[in-house]
Amino acid sequence: MLYIPPLPSSWDAFGNGFTRWLGRTILQWMGWSFSGALPDQPKLMFVVAPHTSNWDFFIGLFGMLAVGFKGHWLGKHSLFVWPIQGLMTRLGGIPVYRHAPLGMVEQVVDQFQQKTRLHLAVTPEGTRAKVGKFKNGFLRIATSAGVPVALVGFDYGEKKIVFGGLFYPTGDLLQDERTCYQYFTRFTAKHPQNY
Repeated sequence: MLYIPPLPSSWDAFGNGFTRWLGRTILQWMGWSFSGALPDQPKLMFVVAPHTSNWDFFIGLFGMLAVGFKGHWLGKHSLFVWPIQGLMTRLGGIPVYRHAPLGMVEQVVDQFQQKTRLHLAVTPEGTRAKVGKFKNGFLRIATSAGVPVALVGFDYGEKKIVFGGLFYPTGDLLQDERTCYQYFTRFTAKHPQNY
């Protein structure tokens, strides 16, 4: 029996019985499961790592469907075009305008300030190639928006989506980045050589 973490009351539900069945069935078929609990917070920044494969997006999508929550993710605005714009938005996509007067961090902070509930997932490496560190934009967003960071590991060794604890940035970007990066070294990436 697949363990499904209970959906907290402060989270937005998404989908229906069929989409939950679909997400759970695909995850089980792929051999994946969940570990940990979802924090009862109306606003969160999910930091998802290690991110070394395009498969990570689909694992996350099926996980979101299985639990039945409305998660969000960032994408460059040029991806949100007809005929897929509606689908991208429905699946939680938030367009980011790279050349807007407000920078990306400010745009995302604005999204957090406008909404009463927002659960936003980011992959802080910023690439699937090996970089050995995280970009610190997620820390600047979390600090400016006053939201905690939820650590979510994709462990391909155990085939588990692991919901870890909450991390509250201290304001020391260098130390906070190292703390978060080191946390994820316990998980096996799809391509371990790239983490």
